Amino acid sequence: MMIRRVPTLTCAVVAAVLTCALILSVALDGTETPQNPNIFQVTDNIDLLGTERKFKVFMEKYEKRYGTREEYLHRLGIFARNMVRAAQHQALDPTAVHGVTPFSDLSEEEFERLYTGVRGGPRSSMDVGVKESAPFLEEEVVAGLPDSFDWREKGAVTEVKMQGVCGSCWAFSTTGAVEGANFIATGKLLNLSEQQLVDCDHACDATDKTECDNGCQGGLMTNAYKYLMEAGGLEEESSYPYTGKQGECMFKPEKVAVKVSNFTNIPVDENQIAAYLVNHGPLAVGLNAVFMQTYIGGVSCPLICGKKWVNHGVLLVGYGAKGFSILRFGYKPYWIIKNSWGKRWGEKGYYHLCRGRGMCGMNTMVSAVVTQAS
Repeated sequence: MMIRRVPTLTCAVVAAVLTCALILSVALDGTETPQNPNIFQVTDNIDLLGTERKFKVFMEKYEKRYGTREEYLHRLGIFARNMVRAAQHQALDPTAVHGVTPFSDLSEEEFERLYTGVRGGPRSSMDVGVKESAPFLEEEVVAGLPDSFDWREKGAVTEVKMQGVCGSCWAFSTTGAVEGANFIATGKLLNLSEQQLVDCDHACDATDKTECDNGCQGGLMTNAYKYLMEAGGLEEESSYPYTGKQGECMFKPEKVAVKVSNFTNIPVDENQIAAYLVNHGPLAVGLNAVFMQTYIGGVSCPLICGKKWVNHGVLLVGYGAKGFSILRFGYKPYWIIKNSWGKRWGEKGYYHLCRGRGMCGMNTMVSAVVTQAS
């Protein structure tokens, strides 16, 4: 899958023209030059001559190393193009802050392949798990929900994790949902194993047999629930640690820490999503990650963000009534989303996405899980 590109705005086009003119006249090494504009931070003034200096700051901050001069120049060119994208994203998403992130030296295609990993697009809003008659599947009452809610404050969410250079976001989304459900069932917060899913889960979608879980090549949270129900459960991280690459399945049934008994996909109505979240725990969510590569903080509420191009699995842990937004846009209600790209990305590893608009398709692939109380 490819991330859909957002439209180019006039201001970015002007910057691109000026920069391309400059680049044509000044080659970096006589072999390869960046092909697009140079913008480091959208809150800074455009600095057409300082891109390489700022690229070196980026390299130092995120401990980036390139083996050859050619690779260095290639990454510098991508960095320059991503600064233009950050400016475009800022114009389209003015209530957030966009700029340099740990992924600023990756092309859109590389970023999606290495750091996302949801396969198959949106699920049907009413698909359910095995036990279709379970009371868990009844419509939730939305009246009386709190204005703000956060499962982190109640102890149901583990620390932000890092999937690394592996399209395993679906596994982290799954374990987050299971961790939360187990906490609600037992009062214990366990750190569960993503690596078991990466190595052992090859379950396929019920409606599309070609969409199967495949380690670092992507998967679906609902497939993973089915696998866990069939395999007998999920080990803890301590007994099956994460390596960031797919390997031989080393699952040991005797070490199962949590068993999954049921799951369901949540209707697309965001009030229902909020009710399920409050009443049943953190929810696995798929969304379009196109604005996340350049996201630094704030409440992301893009003017344009495709809702049918879902490519990244995350964990919905809460919502806020008044998330401060920059510029003149005041306060916006927002979802609190746990990501799997480490604490150096976003809001200490979290994404704040505006609530009530089905933003970036976040309401099209939402699932909840039930675990067995031990």
